[in-house]
Amino acid sequence: MSADAAAGFARLARTFVREFPDEASRDLEKLPAAEIARLVRTQPARHAAQLLEHLSADVAAEVLDEIPSEARRDVLTKIDPVRAVAILGWIDDEPRAELVQLLDPPLARELRMMSEYPPETAGRLMDPRAVGFKPGTTVQQALARVRAGRTQRVADVFVTDEEGSLVGTAPLQLLAVAAPDVLVETLVRPAIAVQAIDPQEEVVEHFNKGRLSSVPVVDFEGRLIGVIRYDTLAITAQEDVAGDIQAMVGVSRQERALSPVFFAVKKRLPWLEINLATAFLAAAVVGLFEGTIARFTALAVLLPVVAGQSGNTGAQALAVTMRGLAMHEIRIGQWPRVVRKEASVALINGIAVSLTTAAGVFVWSRSVGLALVIGTSMVLSMVAAGIAGVLVPSTLTMMGQDPAQSSSIILTTVTDIVGFASFLGIATLLAGTL
Repeated sequence: MSADAAAGFARLARTFVREFPDEASRDLEKLPAAEIARLVRTQPARHAAQLLEHLSADVAAEVLDEIPSEARRDVLTKIDPVRAVAILGWIDDEPRAELVQLLDPPLARELRMMSEYPPETAGRLMDPRAVGFKPGTTVQQALARVRAGRTQRVADVFVTDEEGSLVGTAPLQLLAVAAPDVLVETLVRPAIAVQAIDPQEEVVEHFNKGRLSSVPVVDFEGRLIGVIRYDTLAITAQEDVAGDIQAMVGVSRQERALSPVFFAVKKRLPWLEINLATAFLAAAVVGLFEGTIARFTALAVLLPVVAGQSGNTGAQALAVTMRGLAMHEIRIGQWPRVVRKEASVALINGIAVSLTTAAGVFVWSRSVGLALVIGTSMVLSMVAAGIAGVLVPSTLTMMGQDPAQSSSIILTTVTDIVGFASFLGIATLLAGTL
């Protein structure tokens, strides 16, 4: 080929890329990244950026890796920030940080902010490396891209239009058994997508309803920007459960077994002080019946039995209610129904346990009155504890507070006070039978 012919082909290629970036990107994606990078280097930064914007994010990231640092900086500066964030998501952490460091500080700051999302949102859970294909991609081409990709955690692939907007999704196993020349868009089904700022609870709901392996994440314009995989959600749920267990007893969600001592003290001490205040409150209730206890010392012996049973009953109701709220099995408006259920369970259990207790107390004390007092108070305190186990987390949720935050401490206070008051109050009323 003569020099004039080569120059003519180069001009033709530049014109094609500049005027028809969609078509150009579709054809170029069939080439190795190094070949695409060779063409990109011949383009002015503005047109090179335009071309990268139309390439799939994973291909664009590989192309960026093939061009010199200075050209990479110029091209990235010209790319739409939303697309830039999607492309950067396919680059490993360290080289990505180095690349962003090359940019002007305002742009670097903007890209960092755009790649970060508030806690407990879909954006915080998502992996930006979502595998997306444009219309016209064959199964053979798609599988080649997946094999060449940097991630092995691919369960579904996505099809986007020329603007990057999500069109549909197809499971990878469907591509694996399809004929090589079949177009990917003929295999897709409508996708259930979430926006990056949607709450984590909404993501969980989608997974539960649809039994999905992954959920695509889109921006406000419907463009694919990432994917949330089921295993990521499962790990997050496990961490949330562990955090809830710690929060229920007044321990910070962030505390770990080897956290610094001062950090643990700072987080725990306020709740221990609150717990101390509630303990004095329960003790004050006992003090109201000081005269009754002085007359019948057996009451002091049996007091922990009543408190212990009501405490366990409340903890059972609390655990079931917390799970229901966390897994969206119940809505907050259904709390009356949950209260009725837990009260009924506590009543039946209370009657059964009180009969056993009363029989034991009668054998021990030979006092019908004492057996009647502890049996009656145990039923009352267990029913009250079951109701409190529902109302405490429900009330905190309605107030916009974390239902896991120290629910156990509040519940213990309620069950102690109700248990002590019912047992000693009934004993005072029936003092003549003791």
